[in-house]
Amino acid sequence: MGEITVSAQHINRLLHDPASTYGAPYMQAYADLAASHRGRPVAEIIPLLRAAADTALLGFTGADLVEQARAISTGARYELRVHVTG
Repeated sequence: MGEITVSAQHINRLLHDPASTYGAPYMQAYADLAASHRGRPVAEIIPLLRAAADTALLGFTGADLVEQARAISTGARYELRVHVTG
């Protein structure tokens, strides 16, 4: 399970918010990769996740991205604990 802390004003970088004009929420990129890259090598998925995290300005660690890539590759569930700050 991964963890990330996001400020309340930037939660739209992680999750889709229909009221927001921000167009690249990380969870959508993750879902898209999970749908298209199952069974692909972890090493192929990591740079795609890194690019999505960088675009969304989210600070996932390398270990977080490896864990996420493994989940995508194997089709396993991935649980992310989100801490929202004021």
